[in-house]
Amino acid sequence: MCIIIAEAGENHLGDMEIAKKLIDLAYNAGADYVKFQYYNAEDCADSDPEKDWFRKVQLNVEKLQYLYDYTCVKGIDFLCTPWDVQKAEDLFSIGIRDMKIASFHITDYAMLKTINRKAEKVFLSTGMCSVDEIDKAVKILDDVDLYLLHCVSEYPLPEERANLLVMDFLRKRYGCKVGYSDHTIGILAPIAAVARGADVIEKHITLSKTFFGTDHILSADGAEFKVFVEYARRIGNMLGTGEKSITEEERKNQDFLRNRFCNKK
Repeated sequence: MCIIIAEAGENHLGDMEIAKKLIDLAYNAGADYVKFQYYNAEDCADSDPEKDWFRKVQLNVEKLQYLYDYTCVKGIDFLCTPWDVQKAEDLFSIGIRDMKIASFHITDYAMLKTINRKAEKVFLSTGMCSVDEIDKAVKILDDVDLYLLHCVSEYPLPEERANLLVMDFLRKRYGCKVGYSDHTIGILAPIAAVARGADVIEKHITLSKTFFGTDHILSADGAEFKVFVEYARRIGNMLGTGEKSITEEERKNQDFLRNRFCNKK
C-alpha cells in the first residue's frame, strides 16, 4: 500500500493552532504521516527576501515536541525535515526515527551520515539533483529503509513537466522503493503516480488556498486531500500483485463460456 505523507511545511503560518488543525486534516483524510520542517531563519543570508517569513514560521524543538506528542495522541505518524546535523540530532532526541531529507540537502554528507546512523525509515527527495549526486547519497544511506522520491522543484509545477516515468528509472537503478513528491496544482499528478506504482506520495496540505505564502496554491485543502487519499487507496487495491493468475470467478466463467461456445462439434 502506498505511503501518503501530508506536507504541512510552512502552511501553519507560525500558528500552533493551525499546525494542530493541519495534523487533524491529515489524520481525518487517512494519511500515514504529517510532515513539518525544522530550520533556523538566522542561518539565511540577510539579503534573503524570505528571511522575515522564515522567522515567522520557524519551529523550535519545543514546538516540534508539542506537535509530535499531538500526533501520537491522534494516531498519525510524525515526519520532519531537518536542515542541518544539529537539527537532525534534536529530532532524534525527542524520539523521532523516520526522517525526510529535502532535495537541496542531498549533498550535505555530514547530515546524511548522521541520519544513516540513527534513522529507521528515510524519505529522500531528488529534485534539482544529478544522477551522480543521487548515487552518492544512496551509497551513504545504506543502513536505513530508503525511499527515493522523484521531485521537480518548481512551485507550482506545470503538470506536463511532472515526468513521472523517472520513478521507473530510480527503481531500476537503485533497487529501492520509490515515490513522488508533488508540487503541481490539484491532485491529478499524485493520483497518476500512485497508478504508476509509487510506494510513497508526498502532497502539501493547507486549511485555505487563500492564506499568505507560496505553498498554499499548490496544496490540497481538506476536501481535496481526502479525495486524493481515497483514490490512492482504491488504486492501490486495483494494482494487485502483478502476477498473472486466474481468479475463481474467471474459472467459473471459463468453464461456462468454453463449454458454451468453444466445444461444439
